[in-house]
Amino acid sequence: MKLDAVVVGAGPNGLSAAITLAQAGLSVRVLEAHGQVGGGLSSAELTLPGFVHDVGSAIHPLGYASPDMKEWPLHAFGLDWIHPPAPFVHSLDGRALVMHRDLRQMALSLGADGEVWQALFGPLVADWEGLLEDILKPLPRLPKHPVTMARFGLRALPPAPLTAQLFKTEEARALWAGLTAHVNLPPSLPGVAAGNMMLGTVAHAVGWPFPRGGAQALADAMAAYLRFLGGEIETGVRVRTQRDLPAARVTLVDSSPGVLLGILGDRVTPGYRWWTERMTYGTGLLKLDYALSGPIPWSDPAMRESATVHLGSTLESIVAAETEAASGQLPAKPYLLAAQNSLFDPTRAPAGQHTFWAYSHVPSGTPHSYADVMESRIEQAAPGFRDLILERRVTDAQQFQAFSPVFQHGDVNGGAFSLWGLLARPTPTATPYRTPDAGTYLCSSSTPPGGVFTACAV
Repeated sequence: MKLDAVVVGAGPNGLSAAITLAQAGLSVRVLEAHGQVGGGLSSAELTLPGFVHDVGSAIHPLGYASPDMKEWPLHAFGLDWIHPPAPFVHSLDGRALVMHRDLRQMALSLGADGEVWQALFGPLVADWEGLLEDILKPLPRLPKHPVTMARFGLRALPPAPLTAQLFKTEEARALWAGLTAHVNLPPSLPGVAAGNMMLGTVAHAVGWPFPRGGAQALADAMAAYLRFLGGEIETGVRVRTQRDLPAARVTLVDSSPGVLLGILGDRVTPGYRWWTERMTYGTGLLKLDYALSGPIPWSDPAMRESATVHLGSTLESIVAAETEAASGQLPAKPYLLAAQNSLFDPTRAPAGQHTFWAYSHVPSGTPHSYADVMESRIEQAAPGFRDLILERRVTDAQQFQAFSPVFQHGDVNGGAFSLWGLLARPTPTATPYRTPDAGTYLCSSSTPPGGVFTACAV
């Protein structure tokens, strides 16, 4: 029997597409190459038995805030969100800067920069649902909330360091720079601050929560809901060409443009191939997963206020590290994005023990020995950290790409999050999901809104 749709890839985008189709009463089958669903939204015992680590994303503010996920009854399928007291904490030379969810409290904590911070985020927080409705769509379309989008664009388009000059204090500039580095591009590029504005707005609107039990819990809940709706999922099925697919009216590809080209075969037009093969990608990464014998001994106890940790010091230090990495140099003082989920979720590790997850943006091909440089940054903020290490696992850009072709060169955003990358993702068209074949669509993070604005946000 011919299916209505087949979805290639059971990442968050593929599962979301399948759920939407199944809700409409259509027959859907999802094909996943791995033995479990999730892709970058998955968890595994990467170090020692009993220690649950997130393979890709660890914190999911945009997943929680997503209009669709808010409507889906995922709680009925085992999903439980954990909200730490603060969206994130930032280590400024060993001193903790806390990003408060409450906008007024945040403004008060910033002193001289409180009014500027409130002016930046206040109007967007007030209409955050309208902002999401527009920003999660391809940008060339007319927004439904033009005033909010104009406010967003005025702060998102200038280079992030330029906007940082609005702040007088080192603390506010450091917090701003910490948000910038989630985009894994040089902060000086126009449009990079879109990540700052979106992630900061959502932090104040809903926080930066994560699923109890690991990112896999979110993927599993989506898969269970899809099956409840009548959808099918087959794991361990690798799709390379059209011949690997069952008969279906339409095919949706939740993978890289390269995988899409293999499926399309001779149906690819020269123009479409030219654009997709020239898609640019952001900086690579080196990721560390730790099994620890106890909680991290931060020199400032306020670093325990959140599951999300920024280790990067000042604005100037973060800009230098991200610029060096993007230009092919190893940062002398790397900026680390990290997650300490087990502080708030005891299911992640054996009693009294903990997991820790951290990565830095580095050139693709960076040797594993650079992990020691990254680890020294953790040790500076938490003296005695190394004494707690039971096991460490290092994952480089090539290993990420081997895990999922979406992560080309270790770019977890599915393509460069530059201004051009927002407008032409992967092709410059108002409907970038379409392909030269009328029955085949691309629906991965290589299409709008991209990895920064999907369920795998942090």
